Amino acid sequence: MRTQVAIIGAGPSGLLLGQLLHQAGISNVILERQSGDYVLGRIRAGVLEQVAVDLMDECGVGERMHKEGLVHAGIELLFKGERHRIDFPGLTGGKTVMVYGQTEVTRDLMAAREAAGLPTVYETGDTVSLHGFDGSTPTVRYRKDGAEHEIQCDFIAGCDGYHGVSRASVPRGAIREYEKVYPFGWLGLLADVPPVFHELIYANTDRGFALCSMRSPTRSRYYVQVPLTDKVEAWSDEAFWKELRLRLDPEARERLVTGASLEKSIAPLRSFVAEPMRFGRLFLAGDAAHIVPPTGAKGLNLAASDVKYLADGLVGHYRERSSAGLDHYSERALRRVWKAERFSWWFTSLMHKFPDEGPIAQKLQEAELDYLVSSRAASTALAENYVGLPL
Repeated sequence: MRTQVAIIGAGPSGLLLGQLLHQAGISNVILERQSGDYVLGRIRAGVLEQVAVDLMDECGVGERMHKEGLVHAGIELLFKGERHRIDFPGLTGGKTVMVYGQTEVTRDLMAAREAAGLPTVYETGDTVSLHGFDGSTPTVRYRKDGAEHEIQCDFIAGCDGYHGVSRASVPRGAIREYEKVYPFGWLGLLADVPPVFHELIYANTDRGFALCSMRSPTRSRYYVQVPLTDKVEAWSDEAFWKELRLRLDPEARERLVTGASLEKSIAPLRSFVAEPMRFGRLFLAGDAAHIVPPTGAKGLNLAASDVKYLADGLVGHYRERSSAGLDHYSERALRRVWKAERFSWWFTSLMHKFPDEGPIAQKLQEAELDYLVSSRAASTALAENYVGLPL
């Protein structure tokens, strides 16, 4: 098979890139190690910055998002038993975010790709291998239904996540990795119950962090900070709801509606960056190149901005015979990545209880939060980063 761009990974970043390239008349093939149903079954966050919303519209797949997504104009910070609102439009000149689950983003992009008849190969397993990306004729090989296949291409886009083959294919000496692993995780529960509040509540308490989020007016997603040693099997639904209630303010506690979990899992938190993000004709995007703790809701949004930079570079290459966009891809993407990493690290450090720090740490966090909500400058810095810095 011959194509212009081979995309590894059919998550939102790979699908988004494929759709943008298709609209620009650039042929592409997507390879995915799992089945389509498996990809859709992954439960992920869903707070979209304006950049991500605009890209969905640019791809022609924004209709359902605008119909079902929830526009949020702020968040609530809960500390010392009281909630304080951060007003996004008032602090950022009118900017908001959109709550729309990553699963739904993926579903919309999958449907558009299928409707356009674009080639996607699912269930390749661990058979994908990348070759020749340090030269001018890259190839991708894989095994499917007992047969060997090879794709010849101009470029390879590695959109296959942290554990994917793309970054692993880069020679060790060509890549530098930065990582911080946090000493706790998020126990998350998804349930068909109305949200406790119409905006997200981020809670700092002496029992640990909690987050009240939602997927729709009838489906909620809640999280509590737990030790990394905890096992999800040890947490019954009843135990989860009891612990969450202890971390809320009286009003939220009163409004909390509980129910059976649809999904429950523990996610570890880490900050990770691999740089550069280009190796010859191989480009990394999204989780293949960087991971952020979910506190700042930056994972999917960083993937979207990576894809925007990469798509622009590829369009410039084919339409204008210019290499500038591709040559500067890694530098441009990493500048935004590191700012998002900084924000996510800061927000995580501010809101969570660290096991090796004594009572003074809680007092210092509360003092910073008190300053944050009473200073317009500090509130503006939080709001600007949360809604998304400019491309």
